[in-house]
Amino acid sequence: MIRGIKFACVPTRDQDRALKFYTEKLGFRVMTDQPFGAQRWIELGIPGAESQVVLFTPPGQEDRIGGFQPLTFWTDDVFATAQTLKAKGVEFAAEPKKEPWGTSSIFKDADGNQFVLSSK
Repeated sequence: MIRGIKFACVPTRDQDRALKFYTEKLGFRVMTDQPFGAQRWIELGIPGAESQVVLFTPPGQEDRIGGFQPLTFWTDDVFATAQTLKAKGVEFAAEPKKEPWGTSSIFKDADGNQFVLSSK
């Protein structure tokens, strides 16, 4: 049976710039960085999580770069995490907001990809 999600791909135009963003601003760690066709296969670990993020754009999927991504990152405190990320230069498309169903915001990565940041 399925046991979880191993990784989710994040499309990127410039893998070096994306790698710098995810490691320096978000604090992810490099698990794998190796050649993979015309690109590199870069797997990043999220501290305290089993799932990983891969900085890779499948051929023919370049139009996915820079849009809203169907991937939500969770944190214990959206407001505090957003404040920390803003101090590191991360841009937010939507400020943290508390709703009846939980708290969330939307941030952008170096390619303009947008992700939800939510409380668990």
